[in-house]
Amino acid sequence: MALLEDQISDEYLRFLIIIVGTVIFVTLSYIILKLIVKKISGGKKSYGKFVLKQLSKPVFFLVFIIGLYTSLKTLSELDEHYQIIDGVFFVITIFIIALLISRIVSVVTSGWLKVKKGFEKTPGLLNKAISVIIFIVAIAIIFAYFKIDITPLIAGVGLGALAIGLALQSTLSNFFAGVHLLSDRPIDVGDYIEIDEDTRGFVEDIGWRSTRIRTLTDNLLIIPNGKLAESNITNFSKPKQDMSVWVPCGVAYESDLKKVEKVTLEVAKDIQKKIEGAVKDFEPMFRYREFGDSN
Repeated sequence: MALLEDQISDEYLRFLIIIVGTVIFVTLSYIILKLIVKKISGGKKSYGKFVLKQLSKPVFFLVFIIGLYTSLKTLSELDEHYQIIDGVFFVITIFIIALLISRIVSVVTSGWLKVKKGFEKTPGLLNKAISVIIFIVAIAIIFAYFKIDITPLIAGVGLGALAIGLALQSTLSNFFAGVHLLSDRPIDVGDYIEIDEDTRGFVEDIGWRSTRIRTLTDNLLIIPNGKLAESNITNFSKPKQDMSVWVPCGVAYESDLKKVEKVTLEVAKDIQKKIEGAVKDFEPMFRYREFGDSN
């Protein structure tokens, strides 16, 4: 018993025990959490897996850093260097916490802005803007810890920002237009929209400079946010997801119009029952629109 106490009292042995114990704890915790999430989700993609993927690494890395810092504190040879060690670990810890907070915000906004299946992507602009703000606050905290006066730095950044703003007017215009799209929400990720006769499709993502629209031909259309914000947008997904689709057809002038209407509505109702995604209780409509050159 006395021999064991003597061994544990050895500072290098304590250092090794704390390091190994921290690594084992982090590894086992991750494996256990991963198994729990896998069991709950049944091996399928789920929100729980997304949360684990986003938060596990910064959390466990933070635990490891705390363990490493605690183990280094046991070494008497480092007493004269503790001020430097404290500063280094403070900077690392603040950045890890900032990363963790930005990941938490990403997880929360992903759940809040989640739409129907196939459009789970959170608008990238929102996450990027929040992350930038969080890391700016983290840097300000680090400067305050080291008692660095940031007033001249703020003044310099202000002048630099003015020069950059003048040089990047178009980019900034698109950025603030993207903020407007996210705040006013004329469109959401997953909405089917039409900007003009040749521009329509599903909103894939609202980025910091542009919005991506997936057309019905499965191509990706990229539109600057400034242009989109100034356009007349028809949003077929609002106020509800159901939408009517008009199918134009030509009818010969000698046709029996009552029979044409009857047959057309019968075919429409038959297709409506068979096609996937159609609203089954919708009543199809039929209209004669114009007199053409030959029909």
